[in-house]
Amino acid sequence: MAEIDWRQMPALAALRAFAAAAAQGGFSAAARQLNVTPAAVAQQVRALEAELGVALVWRDGRGLRLTPEGEKLAASLSEGFATIQSGLAAARQGAGPRPLSVTLPPAFATQWLMPRLGRFWKAHPDVALSLLPDHRVLDLRAEGVELGIRYGDGHWPGVSAEFLTPAHYIVVAAPDLLTGTLAGRQLSPADMAALPWVRERDWPEQTQWLEAIGLDPKQLRFTEFPTEELALEAARQGFGLHVESATLIEADLNDGTLIKVHDFKSDALGYYIVSPTGLRRPAAQAFVQWLKAEV
Repeated sequence: MAEIDWRQMPALAALRAFAAAAAQGGFSAAARQLNVTPAAVAQQVRALEAELGVALVWRDGRGLRLTPEGEKLAASLSEGFATIQSGLAAARQGAGPRPLSVTLPPAFATQWLMPRLGRFWKAHPDVALSLLPDHRVLDLRAEGVELGIRYGDGHWPGVSAEFLTPAHYIVVAAPDLLTGTLAGRQLSPADMAALPWVRERDWPEQTQWLEAIGLDPKQLRFTEFPTEELALEAARQGFGLHVESATLIEADLNDGTLIKVHDFKSDALGYYIVSPTGLRRPAAQAFVQWLKAEV
């Protein structure tokens, strides 16, 4: 397809007025279709003729007839506007009832979203969701994803970010892991750096949180597990310190299976709703409003 030279393109309003007048056989009928006055249609057609330097219509009483040049242009415009109309219809259909895609960290999906999701579907039974748990920070536009939930400080290029909820993480350990002077007290970063750790592999939130409390994850001795459940069970068995969401281990803390050894809350770090810049679909807007109401 040849590249369009927009500088040589007449005004869309003039092309539309001529196409409507040619199809309807007169300025008055075209004016009714376009919801403007007949004089406005006539003025646009005269402007188009002046720009092209050729007569397009012959006035015939109250009607009009097309010149040979006008007939050729009218045929081309009819085909072109039909193609545009088809494209617009397809775009509108694409904005209709398709699943709302949401990428989010697996831990957030399991611990925060899933226990609440039934309330969303009860309030919005017409909105289908496609949840995409993923540790990676996806390029939303490239992946065709409409919304994301990310952990961090809210500063990511190419997206708009709205704070949703803080993430209360703590460091826990089995009582048997802490002996001597380490028993029964909050541990300092130096204390924790000297102990072994257990974690689920590929969990960026843990790395960011550890850096926020003054630890260098690259200097820590980690034993990695394929799932969060296995890492948590290893912590219960005393294999190492573990970073975990406070809400997930309430039962372990209450019965003494695990004890809290370090607590840190940050006003900057938390979960954010992110989306590509631009207009959101109604389904996306409904989900965002519901998320904010739940916190």
